[in-house]
Amino acid sequence: MTLTIRDAEGGGRFEAWTDDTLAGFAEYLRGDELVVYPHTVVEPAYEGQGVGGALARAALDDARERGLPVLATCPFIKGWMLRHPDYIDLAYENRSRVSD
Repeated sequence: MTLTIRDAEGGGRFEAWTDDTLAGFAEYLRGDELVVYPHTVVEPAYEGQGVGGALARAALDDARERGLPVLATCPFIKGWMLRHPDYIDLAYENRSRVSD
């Protein structure tokens, strides 16, 4: 399966496409000082095929490039960050402690 991740800025979400089919998306609310990831959806036909992980990685890489801390209220994104310690430094909770 070839997966393409796109930032659908007008829709406030990262989308995972395979050919002409939407396989999943990760919604975001992006501000000047923070990005919030509230919800991720993977279509049932694509579950267990790495779509969610690809979305999480793309979303978090984007936040890193923009220099924005991440507030992951989505359980999937939060859990993914915890399983990938190289992304945990993006967590808003960690940055707010450091700046106190």
